[in-house]
Amino acid sequence: MAEPALRRRLRDMLLETTGIKIPDSKTPMMESRLRRRITHCGASGLDDYLAYVFQGGGLSEEWPHVVDAMTTNKTDFFREPAHFDMMAHRVLPEALAGTRPGTHRRFRLWSAAASTGAEAYSLAMLLAEAALAAPQLDWAILGTDISPSVLAKARRAIYPVAELAPVSPPRRARFVMSGTCPDGQASGRIVPELRRRVRFAELNLMEMPYPVDTELDAIFLRNVLIYFTPDTQAAVIAALVPHLRQGGYLFVGHAESMVVDHPELVQLAPAAFVKRRRN
Repeated sequence: MAEPALRRRLRDMLLETTGIKIPDSKTPMMESRLRRRITHCGASGLDDYLAYVFQGGGLSEEWPHVVDAMTTNKTDFFREPAHFDMMAHRVLPEALAGTRPGTHRRFRLWSAAASTGAEAYSLAMLLAEAALAAPQLDWAILGTDISPSVLAKARRAIYPVAELAPVSPPRRARFVMSGTCPDGQASGRIVPELRRRVRFAELNLMEMPYPVDTELDAIFLRNVLIYFTPDTQAAVIAALVPHLRQGGYLFVGHAESMVVDHPELVQLAPAAFVKRRRN
């Protein structure tokens, strides 16, 4: 039948272009996530929509929306706080150790699945605090994601108050400006001082090598690898490692520790790895 073939084609294209593997059993989930596009296109259901996408000339217009809908984009401020504790108490002190007075310590970090920016701005708060105590810290963050729509939200840096709940009151007072969304919902916007140091760009982790600087101090790629096949997981990790400096850190999601298996990476803590230094 045509309908199952089109669903398979959708899953195959998603796997090929994004690395995301969606089993047959997840068809109801696919239809739920695509409901808005199904309605927008006036389709009667998932199969009617896929017929339009693949047979009716809608592929170029709809594919970015399909990828956006099928990407999880789950993120929170200070999610998995142990990683932020490790940044504050190990990674940053280590980076600053031995810095001579009057010099700068360049610190660069990549949030490789940035979604709407909560992770990148959480790290920005941490780095800004460290720079207050150590003005020689010259930091910047790159946030990348496959979805243009979530990156647009990240650049706006406006979040409902409920999403900012994990940010401590002192940090909210220092780094978040209070406001109101057009719908009347209370919101906060990340202050310009942080926004200037966080840059966002579109990047597909399946398109290697990555157009990203090398000699990075840390890479955060959390809760993304679990959606990839084992071969894709290994390929992504192998593509990330050259971007880390020797002694640089890779953080993955806590459910992904067992996924990371690379000869240049040593595990230090749950879901935290360091790149070996050469003798």
